[in-house]
Amino acid sequence: MSASDRARRTAEADALCTKAYEAAGGQDTGTALVAVGGYGRGELAPHSDLDVVLVTEDGVDPGELAHQLWYPLWDSGTTIDHSVRSMPQMLAAAEADLRVALGLVDIRHLAGDPSLTLRLRTTMLAHWRRRSRERLPALHEMVRSRHERVGELAHLSVPDLKEAEGGLRDATVLKALVATWLVDVPHVELERSRQQLLDVRDLVQDAAGRATDRVNPETWSELATGLDLPDARSAQVHVRELGRRITHLSRLTWRRVDDVLARPAQVGVRRPSLTPVAPGVALAGREIVLDARAKPAQDPVLLLRAAAAAAEMDVVLAPPTAARLARECPPLPDPWPAEARQQLVRLLASGRGLLPVWETLEETGALTRLLPEWERIRLLPHASAIHRFTVDRHVVETCIEASALIRHVGRPDVLMVAALLHDIGKGSLTEHSVAGEPLARTIATRMGFAPDAVDLIASLVRWHLLLSETATTRDPDDPATVDRVASRIRTTEALALLTSLTEADAKAASAPAWSSWRAGLVLDLSRRVRTAIDTGQSLPVVETDEVDIPEAVRRGAVSVSVEATPDGSRVTVIAPDRVGLLADFAAMFALQRIAVRAARVWAQDVYGVSVWEVAQSDLTGAFLLEKYDAIVEGRVDPAARLTPPDATTLAPTVEVRADASASATVLEVRTADRPGVVYLVCSALARLDVAVRSAHVDTLGPQAVDVFYLQEAGAGQLAETRAAAAAHAVRATLSGESR
Repeated sequence: MSASDRARRTAEADALCTKAYEAAGGQDTGTALVAVGGYGRGELAPHSDLDVVLVTEDGVDPGELAHQLWYPLWDSGTTIDHSVRSMPQMLAAAEADLRVALGLVDIRHLAGDPSLTLRLRTTMLAHWRRRSRERLPALHEMVRSRHERVGELAHLSVPDLKEAEGGLRDATVLKALVATWLVDVPHVELERSRQQLLDVRDLVQDAAGRATDRVNPETWSELATGLDLPDARSAQVHVRELGRRITHLSRLTWRRVDDVLARPAQVGVRRPSLTPVAPGVALAGREIVLDARAKPAQDPVLLLRAAAAAAEMDVVLAPPTAARLARECPPLPDPWPAEARQQLVRLLASGRGLLPVWETLEETGALTRLLPEWERIRLLPHASAIHRFTVDRHVVETCIEASALIRHVGRPDVLMVAALLHDIGKGSLTEHSVAGEPLARTIATRMGFAPDAVDLIASLVRWHLLLSETATTRDPDDPATVDRVASRIRTTEALALLTSLTEADAKAASAPAWSSWRAGLVLDLSRRVRTAIDTGQSLPVVETDEVDIPEAVRRGAVSVSVEATPDGSRVTVIAPDRVGLLADFAAMFALQRIAVRAARVWAQDVYGVSVWEVAQSDLTGAFLLEKYDAIVEGRVDPAARLTPPDATTLAPTVEVRADASASATVLEVRTADRPGVVYLVCSALARLDVAVRSAHVDTLGPQAVDVFYLQEAGAGQLAETRAAAAAHAVRATLSGESR
């Protein structure tokens, strides 16, 4: 089956309709027979209906022509969907029903008055374009409703080639969107995918001997033969890949439509302004592109940086940009630099913004540059019916679910990469978690993770089913049940990671996989295992080397020194210690929107010492000291200049670790990484006259994980009520409730 077969069927139908029109005495003026819908596009399948309309000039009575016309078509055995309308009635029908309007975008002359057909086509297109801003929101809602009702072509066990998301109906809608002149789509890519999907539909109808768009399981082998593919599995991959490509184009185009509709109508063409969002990366409208200074050939991390920015901002990663970066960026070194690893984690933890960006990376060939092992699971169907998606999409959904759980773990970077790799062993002859462990170890090592993190990731991949399988198949009151998990997951850190990965994996599979009953079993077992594991471990105070105190500091001044590092700067700040000193240091960075990757803070005699690892490389001590002086002297109010947290941001967690230190109260803070986190925490503590004896600040992907060792200003641990008040104040400040 091919386009030539569809052209032949269309030509035969055209000849039949023309002959019937002439035999019925149809005139060359005032009336016309036109084809609409799929017949109008010339895409007749073996068992398609003929969608035809007899159109008349306003005031022209078709008389007996309609009756004389339809009978020979019926007698020929052809199934027709027919109507008789005047020009004004055509316009009214299109106005009343979006489905009719879509069908009338594709009008083709069959017989009668060609000028009438031309005027009808011109009128309908002009009306569609004129009313598009008003009608597209309703069309989008209609499309979304169909997707929810039918499902996605790439993942359905019995795909619907027409109605499913990524099917022929979506391809037709895309053509109608282009006809509005508001947006464009990659024509060549869309048309190639659409024609190939039409070929599949033709084969399905031939095999079924009737009009159908559904691919039943027994049809795959016949499809493989008709498509000249080696086996049924290859046919499935081919069809699902076409569906995924059209889905990607559809989602991309609708995002662009939404962007256009959100802006007022403009006369003429205006170039979108470029807003820098990361080195080499800019926002143009609602799309991530490269700025004029970008040098892809010299920046192996640029692809990940652009992808992470698009996903975190939930905007489009422009496909031409992704394709260019895939072509021009040099391969990442082995192991990856720290920034590449950080950007990958930010991408994976971006939530719902991940999916469209990941699809763009895959469709443009950029993904295999980053993760060549992805081909192992691409479009691989799950053996279990409980899964909604193919393996690759399930993995992306697991990352999305895991991104909502990063507050529950100490290593969100490990959680996100384990979520990405947990099913990488699928498709192997051996059990997939066993096959996946060495693959995960190799990939995590290549990504540049430290050996302990590599071990954690590999262990999580190996045992990612352990909690759920044990909880649902063993007696929780039997000591052997807890031992089964505790003997493999030996630390509370690993257990917390495994619990979150288990939840994300189950939620990504389907709602039944994480029912309240299953969730209760898993979480109960996790609590029992945690009790069994040695929980006497505490957060240690990090020992720091003493520094030489400059003479100027001994006289009451402040010292700020900057040392260049391969990917930023190391800033050392020393000053006479006081309550609130750390808050002022942190504000110095926050007000300049300097990203703090890590920091160590401690008291040395009567001096406060802090060392900050920051992302910016063009800093000087004099510049930072000037900003610090402005803060201390009250010329700048940091709180007034910091952006409050977004309403959709995960709530921070602030916990007192009662057993972590015998000499200080340990406060652990986990919150979204944004400028000013350390400042907000320390300023809240300073208002309570609580001293920060030491602090250990770290940024893991999109999350700041900061631990503060607190004492009363006169030394000593905080009383229980004071510790609770400190935690509440910090939580309220980070949430924007108290500024």
